[in-house]
Amino acid sequence: MCFLFVYSVVKIAAITNILTKFGSMKKLIRSFGFAFKGLAYATKSQLNFRIHLGATVLAVALGFALHITINQWLWIALSIAIVLLTELTNTGIETLTDLVSPGYNEKAGHVKDICAAAVVVAAIFALITGIIIFLPKLLLLIHHVA
Repeated sequence: MCFLFVYSVVKIAAITNILTKFGSMKKLIRSFGFAFKGLAYATKSQLNFRIHLGATVLAVALGFALHITINQWLWIALSIAIVLLTELTNTGIETLTDLVSPGYNEKAGHVKDICAAAVVVAAIFALITGIIIFLPKLLLLIHHVA
């Protein structure tokens, strides 16, 4: 009898906990909606973001076609993530800068330039990583075909 009482109390506590988390689960799901809305905005409004997405597809296709190693996949994934993250951050900061400084402002221009420079640094890192990983495999493939 005591066991059933304890079991019932534990079950009620678990159900209460689930119901409490359901409210925060709604918030979590809603926050993912905002995140996907941001991705959609960046994709629609930013040519460079679309270019980086295209480069992502190319890198992944090359990775599969050239049978790169797990470690090489990690470097490719890191490169893709860094470039997309910096591009998204750049887009967010540019949008915010336009909001708070709609007219020309030299410092606002510096902010945008610095963010754009971060994207360039990330893209150069990704390009060098891609060259290190893919170029030897492509050269070997070309050598075998010729």
